[in-house]
Amino acid sequence: MTIDHTDELASEVSRSGYYPEIVAEGLGDALAGESVMAYVLHHEPTFDRDEIRRHMTVLALTPTRLVLVHTDEHPGDDLLPKPYTSTTSEAVSVSQVRSVVVTRMVTSTSKQLEEAVLTIGWGVVSRVELEPARCSDPECEADHGYTGSVTGDDFSLRISAVADGGAAVERLLNFARTLSAATSAGAPAGHTG
Repeated sequence: MTIDHTDELASEVSRSGYYPEIVAEGLGDALAGESVMAYVLHHEPTFDRDEIRRHMTVLALTPTRLVLVHTDEHPGDDLLPKPYTSTTSEAVSVSQVRSVVVTRMVTSTSKQLEEAVLTIGWGVVSRVELEPARCSDPECEADHGYTGSVTGDDFSLRISAVADGGAAVERLLNFARTLSAATSAGAPAGHTG
């Protein structure tokens, strides 16, 4: 049985007080009438010199798609001279998700979960890390070219128990579990883990 969290997410967007109409409109358009199986809402201030800017990220998982909505405040720039807010939404087919990476950070002494990072890759953005290639001869001065790796890095979200609360970290982990189950080869649509 799949639980529909659409109303719960809408209430949380409204309670956030951060441009709720704009965020809700972007989210509603991206959801396209599908129900929400799991979600994460992360509202975070950033400090830029003497200004505080806020941004909010909403991840929502539907039976067929991963929806990302990101809202930012801007001080004004060449695009618009007055301060403005931008909301960007993206919908990715669950079948396109290539990787779901979860990193948990716990303290060594108390074994308490302090932070979690969720990185999702669907093949649009990759990070390339290169370093000089070396051989096993310590005296060798030849140029062996480069070696490296390409890592999918389309989206990453870090949530901290200190800044966001333990419940927020658990919600991120539950979202990751649900997304992993939805992307597994044998998972039926709507599986919530």
